[in-house]
Amino acid sequence: MSMTVTQEKINECTVQLNVVADAAEVKAGFDKAYRSLAKGVAIPGFRKGAAPRSMIEPLLDPQRRSEEAAQNLVKDTLKKAIDESGLEVDPSTPPSVNLKSFDEEKGEAVYEAKVPLPPKVELGEYKGLAAERPDATVTDQDIEYQIDEYRRRRGTREAITDRGVQEGDVAVINLKADGEEGDGHTLMVVIGKTFEALDAALHGMQSEEIKHLELEFPESFQIKELAGTTTTVSVGITSLSAVRLPEIDDSFAKELQTENLEDLRARIKGALGRAKESMVHEIVTDRLLNTLRESSEVHVSDNMWESLAERRLTETAQEQAREGKSLEAYAKEQGMTLQEYVDAWRERAKFEIERALLIQQVFVRENMAVSNQDLNMELSRMAGEYQIEPEEMLKSLHANRALDELQFRVIQRKVRDFLYAQAVITDEADVVATEEGETPALEAPSTEEAEAVEPEATESEVTEPEAAAEVSEPEAETTPEVKEEA
Repeated sequence: MSMTVTQEKINECTVQLNVVADAAEVKAGFDKAYRSLAKGVAIPGFRKGAAPRSMIEPLLDPQRRSEEAAQNLVKDTLKKAIDESGLEVDPSTPPSVNLKSFDEEKGEAVYEAKVPLPPKVELGEYKGLAAERPDATVTDQDIEYQIDEYRRRRGTREAITDRGVQEGDVAVINLKADGEEGDGHTLMVVIGKTFEALDAALHGMQSEEIKHLELEFPESFQIKELAGTTTTVSVGITSLSAVRLPEIDDSFAKELQTENLEDLRARIKGALGRAKESMVHEIVTDRLLNTLRESSEVHVSDNMWESLAERRLTETAQEQAREGKSLEAYAKEQGMTLQEYVDAWRERAKFEIERALLIQQVFVRENMAVSNQDLNMELSRMAGEYQIEPEEMLKSLHANRALDELQFRVIQRKVRDFLYAQAVITDEADVVATEEGETPALEAPSTEEAEAVEPEATESEVTEPEAAAEVSEPEAETTPEVKEEA
């Protein structure tokens, strides 16, 4: 029996191929796997990999051999299956494969391949779009909030000996469960930032005071032995301190390298104004892109956004693992189940892919170009965001094969500026209030007046060839990923 292929249309840009391989193809996959793995097997009296197969084969890891055989089978048969189906495949996105069954003895292999077709974009009218512009006025409240931020950064910690614990104090406490051997657990906490029951117990306690009580510890509590339990403990305060903030006067202003308090407020107002204008520009262009999305028709393969979502979820899981948390625990902190968090990322990934395609289409339609100067400017902006030197940023982009991210940032900036310049923009009737905590955080003013929020390009140059107008996701592996069905 020869290989059989049937196909199902999932959507406009995704086709599923159902492939049933024949016995000869299954055998070829295992034979290749054997030859590859045998090279690493040393048997006395023979060169590596040169011993009889009957001696080498029992020494191979069966699971690894089966996995490599499956990869070989898919690699050898998928291209043939696609060619036979006459599909025009999107070269920028690899197919994804789900292995349904794979049996060497029976000579059987069945898999599903989700094959991406090129995206389809019918661009709506993008000139003269309408959008409302939020108010960017810098209020006195904004300025005072920023000054308070500077005060907090320059506060000094002082020991507290003449009063009990208050919210915001920093305390070194000791927790010891009844019956626990040793000295218990010592940790530093900020009062009001632990959990409700512990904060309540600590409130009003003096240094060296001890309480004995039952506490219900949350799942996220940092001491694993107590997390998620209801335990009777002794709570003691080893030391107590609070942050003393400097007075707001000309001396404080001079510490920030300004002439006096009036000069400090003026510089904060200017810097906040530029930051707010930048934020407003982003809000307006987001609205313009949303309007364009509604009037356009965009179809993308599932593979494009699924791979992006999976990559982002993997990155988040790795970040949380470094902090000792699971992705499920992190999702719970965000008020979601793990599945809800995954679904939210999948939806967001599809939205990002569709928006990126619209941006690309406008860029190409308007015959825009990316110069090395544009890339250098964007490199400096990225470096500023990560607080590293441009040279270091460029090395990181090279190491992660992410230079296309730099290029897309330039393309996106150009398209956003173009849409803004072409749009019909009116001011919102109501001032958009900035809630406390959402005021843009700024560095302390320098001795020279800042020219702009966005950093200028440095002498560091991007030595890549002149960037093309095409936008693409980070380069994908050409070999499809094989997932075996549980």
